[in-house]
Amino acid sequence: MPQIVFLPHAELCPDGAALDAKTGETVLDVALRNGISIEHACEKSCACTTCHVIVREGFYSLNESDELEDDMLDKAWGLEPESRLGCQARIADEDLVVEIPKYTVNMVSEGH
Repeated sequence: MPQIVFLPHAELCPDGAALDAKTGETVLDVALRNGISIEHACEKSCACTTCHVIVREGFYSLNESDELEDDMLDKAWGLEPESRLGCQARIADEDLVVEIPKYTVNMVSEGH
């Protein structure tokens, strides 16, 4: 069973977290199931960038991003080569280390 290590984030998980994941699950679903409230203003439909994450380890084990996700990511704050939308990044069999960016493009949190 793969594991996702979420690096510390001042508001969402100050101590970081190591979470078990199921192959095929999205990074966002694992976070939400474990109380890490990553924003997802479009309800996981790949229509915004609020669930933007940076995959520090294990990036190439994820499913490949499609054109729609790539277009959305172009609008994300703090975009890096290992950026993905948490709602679209499906976990394979490899462990991941994920950073949640400090900011999103939303000025106000949706409070999911």
